Amino acid sequence: MKIEQLFIPDVLLITPQRHGDERGWFSETFRQSVLDEAGFTGGAFVQDNHARSTGRGVLRGLHFQRPPHAQDKLVRCVRGAIFDVAVDIRRDSPTFGQWVGAALSAGDGAQMLVPKGFAHGYCTLSEDCEVIYKVTDYYAPETEGALRWNDPALAIAWPLAAEEITTNPRDAAAPLLVNLDTPFAYEIAA
Repeated sequence: MKIEQLFIPDVLLITPQRHGDERGWFSETFRQSVLDEAGFTGGAFVQDNHARSTGRGVLRGLHFQRPPHAQDKLVRCVRGAIFDVAVDIRRDSPTFGQWVGAALSAGDGAQMLVPKGFAHGYCTLSEDCEVIYKVTDYYAPETEGALRWNDPALAIAWPLAAEEITTNPRDAAAPLLVNLDTPFAYEIAA
């Protein structure tokens, strides 16, 4: 597996190797020991989620869960293509309010590791998309949090124009960064 630190080094882009021949290919998409070697200190992954979007420009996010049910996420697109984004919402972080993004597609198999303390979302770049992601804590609706996807303070460079993006009412009304009471604090690694 190839592992790259993005602009915010806590967020990793992971590209599994594919072994192919005339029959197709095989890829190992997850190995805990590789994440451990890369410095991932999150918990064990306990739940897999699978989302399907039927149109280009569907935006899901920016979501997070508050402690004690905060989640690390390992996100991959298994059909179509998405633009995946992580926003640092850790108080006192040198990158607080900044974002990183990467295109993930079924064609390249790349994955994004989004740690606790980040709001996460994605926008579909093709008509029919499926996204699978592993999380390190169970879904707990009472701890859900969100950040507005089009907050001018974030200035996320979504690859589609705002009028091409479809979201749900909850995400459209999520708080702006200036109004976010974040439960996450930046911790310097020992």
